[in-house]
Amino acid sequence: MSLPATAAPLLDADQIAFVRGGVSISVATCGSGGLPQLVRGIGCRAADDGSLFTVFVPEPKSQQIQRDIFANGAIAVAFTKPSTHRTLQLKSREARVTALTPADVALVHAYRDAFVAELAAIGMREELVRTLLAAADEELVGLSFRPSDAFTQTPGPKAGQPLKAGE
Repeated sequence: MSLPATAAPLLDADQIAFVRGGVSISVATCGSGGLPQLVRGIGCRAADDGSLFTVFVPEPKSQQIQRDIFANGAIAVAFTKPSTHRTLQLKSREARVTALTPADVALVHAYRDAFVAELAAIGMREELVRTLLAAADEELVGLSFRPSDAFTQTPGPKAGQPLKAGE
């Protein structure tokens, strides 16, 4: 299933590299009753021009997330680097649930290694991080979206403001 094209991408090359790295990925949706849902992402595929993103999540732990997306297409994804607290948030109202490709599985494996290295640098044990990210490859699904909004969410005076180039 393809996603509709949108206006110019909201992220610059550094920001795209950031979301592809060893960052914490929090995926949120909201159903019709207003109840929020959250699941940890296990990797991200980002188009080189920042126009399309897919975050990978464990299917068994994301069933309500998927139902919310089927119902309203809305998604918010926060990418946080634990060692600096730098955080970017992307939002869309056109998310879709997608299947993974073999290349996506390789991205998930690389993401796990990068996130383990990020957290090891601040004292977290590898076994703990790998347990946090545990999911069988065949149990993963993709949540694809074209961001309509991007925000800086790094704690501080700019938190919640629209994302600008270089942030």
